[in-house]
Amino acid sequence: MTTGVIPGGQPPEPQPTGERMPQQRREPDGPAALPSDDRPRSSVITARAAASFEPVGRSVATARSFVRDTLQGWGFADIVDDAVVLTSELVTNAVVHAGTHAEVLCLRTEDGVRIEVSDRYPEREVPLQSSAVAMGSPDREGGRGLQLCAALATRWGVDYTPTHKNVWFQLNLPARAVGTRAAGPALPADLLPLADGRVRVAVLQVDRKGTVSAWNEDAEELFGFPAAEVVGKPLTELAAWPHTPGTGTGIAEAFQLSRWEGTYGIRGADGRVVQVYASHLRVRDTGGEPSTVCLLVRDHERAVLQTPSRVPATDQTSSGDGQNTDPFEVFIGSPAPDDLDGLLQRTVERARDMLDGDSAFLLLATDDETELEVRASTGLPSARQRFARVPVDAGPGRYGSARMPAVHDDLAAVPGAVPLLAGTGMRSVVTVPLKVEGRLTGSLGVAAEAPGRYTNEEALRLQFAADRIALAVESARLGELERLRRGSLSFLVEASDLLAGTLDRDQTLALMAQMTVPTLATWCAVYTIADQASEPYLSYVLHEDEELIDGIKSLLSKVSPPDPVPTPGARVWTIPGEVAHQAALRSSMRSLGLAGGSTQFSSAIGPTLATASAVGGETVVLPLVARNRVIGMLTLGKPTDEHFRQEILELAEDLSRRAALALDNARLYSERTAISQALQRSLLPPGLPHIDNVEVEVIYRAAGEGNEVGGDFYDLFPIGNGAYGFAIGDVCGTGPNAAAVTGLARHALRLLAREGLSGPAVLERLNSAILDEGDRSRFLTLLYGELRPQEDGSAELKVVCAGHPLPLRLRQDGTVVAAAEPQPLLGVMEDLELYEETVTLDPGDVLLCVTDGVTERREGTRMLGDDGLADVLTTCTGLTAGAVAARIMRAVERFASDAPSDDMAILTMRVPEIQQEA
Repeated sequence: MTTGVIPGGQPPEPQPTGERMPQQRREPDGPAALPSDDRPRSSVITARAAASFEPVGRSVATARSFVRDTLQGWGFADIVDDAVVLTSELVTNAVVHAGTHAEVLCLRTEDGVRIEVSDRYPEREVPLQSSAVAMGSPDREGGRGLQLCAALATRWGVDYTPTHKNVWFQLNLPARAVGTRAAGPALPADLLPLADGRVRVAVLQVDRKGTVSAWNEDAEELFGFPAAEVVGKPLTELAAWPHTPGTGTGIAEAFQLSRWEGTYGIRGADGRVVQVYASHLRVRDTGGEPSTVCLLVRDHERAVLQTPSRVPATDQTSSGDGQNTDPFEVFIGSPAPDDLDGLLQRTVERARDMLDGDSAFLLLATDDETELEVRASTGLPSARQRFARVPVDAGPGRYGSARMPAVHDDLAAVPGAVPLLAGTGMRSVVTVPLKVEGRLTGSLGVAAEAPGRYTNEEALRLQFAADRIALAVESARLGELERLRRGSLSFLVEASDLLAGTLDRDQTLALMAQMTVPTLATWCAVYTIADQASEPYLSYVLHEDEELIDGIKSLLSKVSPPDPVPTPGARVWTIPGEVAHQAALRSSMRSLGLAGGSTQFSSAIGPTLATASAVGGETVVLPLVARNRVIGMLTLGKPTDEHFRQEILELAEDLSRRAALALDNARLYSERTAISQALQRSLLPPGLPHIDNVEVEVIYRAAGEGNEVGGDFYDLFPIGNGAYGFAIGDVCGTGPNAAAVTGLARHALRLLAREGLSGPAVLERLNSAILDEGDRSRFLTLLYGELRPQEDGSAELKVVCAGHPLPLRLRQDGTVVAAAEPQPLLGVMEDLELYEETVTLDPGDVLLCVTDGVTERREGTRMLGDDGLADVLTTCTGLTAGAVAARIMRAVERFASDAPSDDMAILTMRVPEIQQEA
């Protein structure tokens, strides 16, 4: 919110912020027509105040406070309530229903005030035709603003521009008789108070020690004592106390109060007690000595002295229609707000009005009554120290007068007595406790800018009001706590579900931040710690305004991270706010040319000031502890002058424990995944060698999420003398156990083939190695061969197919035939008799080798099979090796809609056609 006050002067016709185009004005007629007023439309404007409010719900309360403070300062208390009601409705329309900024302009004139509320949603809600205005039902949530203007305002209207809608209303001060403070109705003579003949008013004066210093003639007549016998004696010798029923004040204490009224008895000269009604007024003579002037009349003539009560004198009073009125409703008003914040705000506003103060505040006690938390204020800076806490009994900045009523004549003489008012300009304050069944539940205070404004009388009045609202406030607070606890449980359940749904470290960090902003804090930062020897690292920053994220990230990267203390709970971290404030101050000085720099406005001052405001409130750090180790810190922050509620900090602590475990699980998963992927990659060939006059392509897909290698494998490697070994195999099963046999087979093939052994000899030794694994052994199907490119452009292959799907040969004419005969698989029998077969690939021929994951691809009861694979291969004539492999894989994927449940490997080799010379 931005405000400005310009005293005096007569500005032009008031306009909202921004340059306005010619206005289109419409004043309703019909049922809601404006009252006639012969006064000129333009009056002399003696003062003006303006404020702008953001499109958020809390701006409505802030706007009410702004208007109330402004009008109270101008001395317009008679029209404050109507102005606040109208402003509240119009600002609600702008910031809540229209969702735009609202500008409020208050103009003081000689006879009243004009208030304008402008928004940026120029929709016409008042008909332009000369017809009856349908304002809508008063029971609806919206649409009441113009109704209320018609009902309460002296004049009102709506101005339109292409970009703004401006609703204004004018309230004139009511005519008041000069000198009138209070007046009662005219009564018939038979209803007037009864007096026995002449009404005698005894006037006596009591000095600071309680002795009588003056005694008038009426006192002599009432009580029978001449002045000479009484003057110089203590009045307590004559007073027949008990005091007025319902109070705990003794007569000596009553003489110390600034004002006191009540009933007691005076013993007359004849020994009888005369019941009197007394009014005491404490005064001070020219020498500064205090004394008390006492006016006394017979009790049945009390109407002569009794002051009309401004607050109820008993728990229940009787209304004019004979029905009982609840004193709570008398103080708060009807209907009472049904939410805690509304009740507290109404309380401080009524308390301030009751004592004619400049500000008021209310604090609620924690469950253990050791701290007070600021929950509502009026007349103080907007949202000042909201939810800030101060100790009750001990410690620096303690709230020393929380448990008993207290009056401070001058806070300048007692600095720190009321920490909330530090730096606000308030000088005098009266505070009273809120108690329920003897337990401290809060504190209510009213303050004024002038010293010595309040006395014990105001403290008694405020305590009376506090006693009436304490139970309602405590009930509303308990209801809010119950709703907050239920909401906290739902929040934690949802947070746990989200955190459990991912094992990705970066996503976990993002979730942590997104769950805290803006639900728990305005901004947050997550620090992570890799190991015990590492420094905290700033891993993630988030603010509810994305434009401020870079500024906060830059700020935090320049300051030392918080210490990784494993102690549970939130601890305050002041460094970001201090550094941001210093940076903003330096930027401001440079922009003004006060630091040796240019006098030109620095473009960086805007972001610097915005960052300082964003981190200027309370910042707390919560440790992220998992498995007895601090793995990071969660930092939460508020903007300037805002504090965290204790309930929010407790909820954040619960969230940090869950987030820490989720983050540690993500870290462990990432580490194990990295290890698994490194081991799996070691089982795959580093790359395919280039073979002259032979095209080679491989497609490999391992089944299972996160698996790069399974039970299927392939290899192509040089043997020597222009020969190359190739293999494609399938270990029984999938996953890590099958991958272990895969590594054994692939590395054994390379070693044995390079020893110069033939294909059958290589596979027989591999079979023995697999059987040596014992219980860990798995049977293995394997197609192994040796490839030798020929000078005539063909390629000779010697292959052994040990239980593996047969390789298929595609000729140039489109025919497909098997290129080998089936032989026993490996890993089952010790004695194998294997043989190799020779195949010659002519130019244009393709050899296709696959694992059973391809041929056994299923869709319900259908299976692709060898025949289906051959049918697909017949369509690949003339394609390159890569194109053939890709077409086979597409056909396999389209054959069934489900994800593959088995590993798949495709190896294609093609001998290119011989290019004819031109």
